[in-house]
Amino acid sequence: MTIFDQEHFSRDHFSLFGLPRRQALDELELEKRYRDVQSQVHPDKHAHLADADKRLAMQWATKVNEAYQTLKSPLKRGEYVLGLLGHDPQIEHNTVMPTDFLMQQMELREAVTEARAGGDVDALEQMHRRMKKEMTAQHQTLVQALDETKDYARGAEIVRQLMFQEKLLHEIDEALQAVDA
Repeated sequence: MTIFDQEHFSRDHFSLFGLPRRQALDELELEKRYRDVQSQVHPDKHAHLADADKRLAMQWATKVNEAYQTLKSPLKRGEYVLGLLGHDPQIEHNTVMPTDFLMQQMELREAVTEARAGGDVDALEQMHRRMKKEMTAQHQTLVQALDETKDYARGAEIVRQLMFQEKLLHEIDEALQAVDA
């Protein structure tokens, strides 16, 4: 565990994996680096050590897993990048959204409720595809805002919108499971 000193432990998630601090991320490279780091810190590898070192290995494994989960998700990564840059996306306090976005979300939620009640799998699958497509476009817009134009206010707005979209996607998935059951 000597290579994992306190200085290394306190690094940001990107540094932990040796990746640049950017919203755009090569997911395969992240996966590879995660596996490399995780193999070094996994508690089973350090089971023969003293209790204090075993606890340290467990702390490292937890930190590595949390870092990976954050960077793997475009939404969580966006929120994290904004935080590193000193820009609070104000998720809890700023609920202002463009009216057309909110109307679209409300209409889709109503459509999900109706499709679920009617057992309309095709409609739910179509909404799922639509939401995934819209979220992919939002992810690209977030990359542009954070990495290219450095428009952090816009990035924060996109993060807040993505939170709505992820919640709606989850509702669609739940409706599909309920209808399929």
